[in-house]
Amino acid sequence: MKIDGTRAHDRTTELVLAYYAAFNRSDWPAMQALLADDVIHDLNQGPRETGKAAFAAFQQRMARSYREQLRDVVVLASPDGTRAAAEYVVHGEYLVADEGLPPAHGQTYVLPGGAFFDIRDGLIARVTNYYNLEDWLAQVR
Repeated sequence: MKIDGTRAHDRTTELVLAYYAAFNRSDWPAMQALLADDVIHDLNQGPRETGKAAFAAFQQRMARSYREQLRDVVVLASPDGTRAAAEYVVHGEYLVADEGLPPAHGQTYVLPGGAFFDIRDGLIARVTNYYNLEDWLAQVR
């Protein structure tokens, strides 16, 4: 641990934990308040999206199709606070079919996942999400 008087890694850890706490409350405006205006969002096995508007559209799609809670969240941050990683377990319910995915009828799933973050000026500038899509598909089929 680097002791430099800034405790930047603590602030980054708190930022990422606040992001996930807002997610678990389905508080989309609170999540967006933690993002840089030009946030980069790398979707699991999908495209890179840029900006808060694209992130908001993603949140709306997710809220329509899924009900999820993240548990056992662990956050690691670099000493300078500019990068972070998180690991968690998603406990979810598939509510409405998402485009290109199997039909939904309330299937439940438990899925480990993770994310990487870039932090700039106290805000999340990039979030890259990973989970095992084949595992999720096997659980909802």
